[in-house]
Amino acid sequence: MALPSPNLDDRRFQQFVDDAKRYIQQRAPEWTDHNVSDPGVTLVETVAHMADQIVYRLNRVPEKNHLAFLDLIGITLFPPSAARAEVTFWLSAPLGDAVRLPVGTEVATSRTESEEAVVFATERELTVVPSGLAYLVAQLSGQAAVDRTSDLAEGKDLHCFAESPRPGDCLLFGLTAAVPHCAVALTLDSRVDGVGVDPRQPPLVWEAWTEDGWTLCEVDRDGTGGLNRPGEVVLHVPGGHVLSRTGRREAGWLRCRVTEPLPDQPFYTTSPTVRSAEAFTIGGTTGAVHAETVRDEALGESTGLPGQRLRLARFPVVGDTPPLRLQVAEDDGWTDWDAIPHFAASGPGDRHFTLDAATGELAFGPAVREPDGSLRQYGAVPAKGAALRARRYRTGGGRAGNVARGAIQVLRNSVPYVADVVNREAATGGVDGETVAEAKDRAPITLRAQDRAVTLRDYEELARRAAPETARITCLEGDPDEHGAHAVRVLVVPQAVPDPGGRLRFEQLVPGDALLGRITRYLDDRRLIGTRLAVGPPYYQGVTVVATVHAFRGADADRVRRQAHDALYRHLDPLTGGSHGTGWPFGRPVQSGEIFAVLQRVPGVELVDQVLLHPADPLTGKRGDPTDRIDLRAPALVFSFDHRVRVIGDPS
Repeated sequence: MALPSPNLDDRRFQQFVDDAKRYIQQRAPEWTDHNVSDPGVTLVETVAHMADQIVYRLNRVPEKNHLAFLDLIGITLFPPSAARAEVTFWLSAPLGDAVRLPVGTEVATSRTESEEAVVFATERELTVVPSGLAYLVAQLSGQAAVDRTSDLAEGKDLHCFAESPRPGDCLLFGLTAAVPHCAVALTLDSRVDGVGVDPRQPPLVWEAWTEDGWTLCEVDRDGTGGLNRPGEVVLHVPGGHVLSRTGRREAGWLRCRVTEPLPDQPFYTTSPTVRSAEAFTIGGTTGAVHAETVRDEALGESTGLPGQRLRLARFPVVGDTPPLRLQVAEDDGWTDWDAIPHFAASGPGDRHFTLDAATGELAFGPAVREPDGSLRQYGAVPAKGAALRARRYRTGGGRAGNVARGAIQVLRNSVPYVADVVNREAATGGVDGETVAEAKDRAPITLRAQDRAVTLRDYEELARRAAPETARITCLEGDPDEHGAHAVRVLVVPQAVPDPGGRLRFEQLVPGDALLGRITRYLDDRRLIGTRLAVGPPYYQGVTVVATVHAFRGADADRVRRQAHDALYRHLDPLTGGSHGTGWPFGRPVQSGEIFAVLQRVPGVELVDQVLLHPADPLTGKRGDPTDRIDLRAPALVFSFDHRVRVIGDPS
């Protein structure tokens, strides 16, 4: 329990007025009209109002002292984080020349009557490189590659793989140029021979040769149904795609490889064929950030005194490392200074400054008097009269940048030959800045942990500090059989933006390697010696609800079904589900009784007839037997998977 805060003066406006009237009766008994219409009473109420404001300010002194103490121990507000998204620019038509999109190209969401457009700016230059098909090579599993380019030119029907395809068979496409970060279309004229596969889930993967070897390509669309019919395959080629040599053939290589089938996945009985093939570049992808870049902002002149403080015109500062490029004018031109968290290790000649990203305030090193009476300078001080400027920084950020996939559709800068722009995945990472109340709650935890992880709560708090953009983080004791003795398991749930309709996809809940690596490195520097760390995602237990409900007379059955689905996905949500709307609790079982209650609250539902729960695998889609209860282990969360609701209307 927190210590009680004293109320320095608990009197209010009416008490001041009543006290004044009693004092008037004692000192001026001839003044008998104390109604509000009397001018004297009006004056009394005016003074009482002023006194009430003074008391209000007086009672804020403890809070001011509290914040001053927090400032003394180094508690500052965390700035917001900017959301990021991968944005694809589609060309109006294949071109013979490269199209370059410079850094800072702006794209945005559509503006509506109720919402302003959310603007993003690209973080790196994108070059859409033109390409064509130079070679077609077949390589069967365990055999040498065979060049089929000349056969293709003659219009022959070529087997893509062995007559009886085996896992590992490949069909390679050699492009005339390397196309990193580009979208490539392969137009294939195929004959339907590859029977046996499901065109919606063929046992194929598309890969590109990069500096790190074969890397998966993202398939935007496959109009061939697994090479079974004429159509177009659009691939997003990863960065690092390079020209390489296979025998005497140098090209930028893409390949289609046959994989081991999954359980219950149909496989090829015979090989598909290809009669003609064509390749061309139709777009490119680059990263964009929800922040505005400020360049060459003049900050004034240096006073030449230690501890000088300056403030940026725009704040909060978000984004890059370093967050601010500060330059000081010297005799030999502009010199860069480095942003550091504190001056504890700075010497008199170190060009260092500190930055409060939340307020935009930057400070130069102070001069501190030592016990022997000498002054020690922590960090260099710019010469008096030297001009200061912020060469580059970003400002913006916040949760507003977490837009759904497909929301970014507006190109704000005119770029020749670019027809459309879209984000294929939701923008994530946007976090609002910390409030004063949140900083006050964080302070006791920070003081207790002292930047060291001892208890599970310490690991959880430090992990959140390392990655504030995560949606949920929890820490559990690791299983000795699985993670070894003295292990701490850190479960990370990334931030995810639902698709239109409020549905989450399973791949959105898997944290990236970069996020997990950042948390691991941060905790590794602060853990106790001998403690093992296991940082990763939780186990997601898929749950399918199969229910039958009866609708009221006259209710729209389709509408009731949609609202019932929405209610189920909303309740069984790892991020915003559960009874309190803060995410399904880790390890909490799912019971049919609460699903009854959820469906009964749906508008238009008169009676919930039956509810069955099926455990499901979100990866394979395989469902288990129906049950009334699905138990979850401590490190597990639920994931809604393909709910089915049958609505029975009144026959009359």
